Amino acid sequence: MTLWERIAAILESARDATLSAVMDAIEERKRRRDAAVFSIALIALSAKMAKADGIATEDEFAAFRDFFEVPPAEEHKVRLVYDLAKADVAGYASYAKQVGRLFRGEEAVLEDVLDCLFHVAMADGVLHPGELELLHRIKDAFGISEACFRRVKAAHVGLDEDDPYAVLGVAHDMPTDELKKSYRQLAKEHHPDAMLARGVPAELVSIAEHRMAAINEAYEKVMAEREAA
Repeated sequence: MTLWERIAAILESARDATLSAVMDAIEERKRRRDAAVFSIALIALSAKMAKADGIATEDEFAAFRDFFEVPPAEEHKVRLVYDLAKADVAGYASYAKQVGRLFRGEEAVLEDVLDCLFHVAMADGVLHPGELELLHRIKDAFGISEACFRRVKAAHVGLDEDDPYAVLGVAHDMPTDELKKSYRQLAKEHHPDAMLARGVPAELVSIAEHRMAAINEAYEKVMAEREAA
């Protein structure tokens, strides 16, 4: 089955046409590494976030559609989940917690979701304070580390005002040999093959490129500072 056929199967298995029922159907399947599960979770949270921050939802839907590379013939499936999320009375927090439970223990997957949400939030080219606060709350609902959040943020807004050690998730006094090992592990985790293996749709693997660029920039900055010391 294609990604879109699996998404359709999940939608059809829901007990009724509500976002709550669709999310429950995902949890019942427990197919964490299915790209369709990742996709529906991402679509739902994108819509809930767009509704919560008060920014024009159509612009954000267009941004999601474009970076997700939705085939025209399949857009109605994405639109259905997106509209269910907008119509649902529950706030984004309850769904963020549900997604956090769905991928519990898989911080890398939740970091992938957060990265995509940053992209949607910046559909207008600006990360508004309210959007940043909302993303912080989603991070807390996911239960992921501050290092993950700062790494994703740096990928979208730059490293200029952030601590490169925090972006790498290492202590300032970490020995250089251990720092190099930690960097290599990060590079391995954010490789496109690793993302595909954990259920990220192939259409979204490109998100690894700008995140890896932020990791590389932070590492190079730390190493330059150490060499100059």
